[in-house]
Amino acid sequence: MGKRFDFEYIVIGGGVAGTTAALRLAKANRKVAIIEQNKWGGAGMASRDVPEKALFSFSHLYADAIAGNKFGITSSNLKYNYPTVVHWRDTATQKAVPKKKDLEAAGIVCLKGKAHFISTNDISVGDGKFSANKFIIATGAETSTEGISGTEIVPYYTPTSALAIQRPPKAVIVVGGGSSGIEIAEYYAELGAKVVLLESADQLLPKEDIEVGQVIEQYLSKKLGIKIFTKTRVIALEKDKISPKVVFMRNGQERTIRVETIVLATGSAPATDLGLANAKVSFDKTGIVVDRTLQTSARNIMAVGDVIGGESSTERAIYTAEVAVQNILERSKTYVNFDGFMRVVDTNPQIATIGITEKELAKKTKKYKKVIVPLSAVQASITSDFKIGFIKLLVDSQGKLVGSSLICPNAEIVLQEISLVMRHNLPLVQIASTPHRNGSWTELIKVAARQILSAKK
Repeated sequence: MGKRFDFEYIVIGGGVAGTTAALRLAKANRKVAIIEQNKWGGAGMASRDVPEKALFSFSHLYADAIAGNKFGITSSNLKYNYPTVVHWRDTATQKAVPKKKDLEAAGIVCLKGKAHFISTNDISVGDGKFSANKFIIATGAETSTEGISGTEIVPYYTPTSALAIQRPPKAVIVVGGGSSGIEIAEYYAELGAKVVLLESADQLLPKEDIEVGQVIEQYLSKKLGIKIFTKTRVIALEKDKISPKVVFMRNGQERTIRVETIVLATGSAPATDLGLANAKVSFDKTGIVVDRTLQTSARNIMAVGDVIGGESSTERAIYTAEVAVQNILERSKTYVNFDGFMRVVDTNPQIATIGITEKELAKKTKKYKKVIVPLSAVQASITSDFKIGFIKLLVDSQGKLVGSSLICPNAEIVLQEISLVMRHNLPLVQIASTPHRNGSWTELIKVAARQILSAKK
């Protein structure tokens, strides 16, 4: 490192990807600074992942207790104390999220403020200016409200801020039927709110196969009473002396709904507003452009996490940060490999998917096999009286498992076996011949593997 640089490395973004990269560099005795504009821990851990897990664990437990009459649980007078729930959320977040003092204890210099590149080696943070030999950009993503007017004058929540409320609403409209939208819709409904869910596509979870969207729509509407409108495009938020209003198009007609609370779960966009042109870093609306080693168009700058686009998850953010640091420290060319990474929706039942969808596979080849096995095929559905869901496996023309979807309790745990198979390209016969505990949800994996191995193309 030349003497003119203040640091060997500056990491931009104090979320899970940024802190992972900074801590690993510091452990290797590098002189590191990290920049964070808002919360240390970032939206991923501090505002989303940990609060979500804490709150959803509560709401699912509460909903299950109410539904426990069939098992002999008397729940007619069951109530919850939301201040206690909020305290549990905050306690869990305080314990689980990395803190500024943890970074400083590792020898990392923490800089607070908005980062803006001046050149490929120089950056401003508020009124200060700093230089580094190399940078890692880990600024994540921001909520996108593109196409909806009135967002600057009408109060609304995002999926993240909706978890920070001190009092649950009595009525809410959730705009967006992706993973965050249906999670928030279910959460409020489990607490007793009247919920309306609007989605512009023709199914919920439009990135997944149609069966997934159909099953979760049936569950949310019939079990929780959520009113769901697909093929519905929100165009504006308005407000008068009475209440906020959501204006939307449905069946070619403009309509309006009044509501107490609005949550916009309309997706996110990579956070690229940091003077990238000054650093000669290429980017577009999908994120910062990187190669398979996470190198940007500037030789001394790498990018990791949600800012590079693609599927958003904490696991992927951590993984990309680890690969980037490995390539920096070892001067190697380790390529990112996202095979086996899981997409999880924390509803109850949980939704977990891996690999490509049938829609994507059908575009690549006409020859493939699929199998869909309902939960009723295994004993666990009887003992738990739970039949909403299925497992789906997709095998390409070469007999390779390329995709799987699962809707069932603890789906993320059950589908981990499929993650192992796809990550390491193992043959399906190994699953089919592996013992699975009788009476567990994992039997679904064995049943599906055996069926698809015997299925004709």
